Amino acid sequence: MLARIGTKTKLLLSVTGTIEAATGIVLLVVPLPLVELLLGAAPDAPVDLAVSRVAGGAILALGVACWLAREDAEAKAAKGLVVAMLLYNVAVIAVLAFAWLHGVSGIALWPVVAGHVVLAAWCAACGLAPTRAVPHH
Repeated sequence: MLARIGTKTKLLLSVTGTIEAATGIVLLVVPLPLVELLLGAAPDAPVDLAVSRVAGGAILALGVACWLAREDAEAKAAKGLVVAMLLYNVAVIAVLAFAWLHGVSGIALWPVVAGHVVLAAWCAACGLAPTRAVPHH
């Protein structure tokens, strides 16, 4: 069973790494179309663009961390990363739901929320599973 948990975590980290790294790159390079699809309005002030790009850099870093951790999915550090990604996914869900409650919504809002719900559930399943003890020599 522990081998299956490691395999599921490796797949989670691979998928998450790919999606988040790609999203981060887009936000860094061309944030306008992505933000408009997500929130229904393109960032128009220099401050909006700067915040979008900072978020892109952070999301890219999360994606790279997940991608690099995928080969050591059974390590405690990888489990910590999965739990951190659970927190990130829950935060994204909450922020986007709050935005929707205040009238901010683009065509991609609910698909993105649904994707983060799936990733949060997957993180919870992998992050809350027991970790195999590694003997110290």
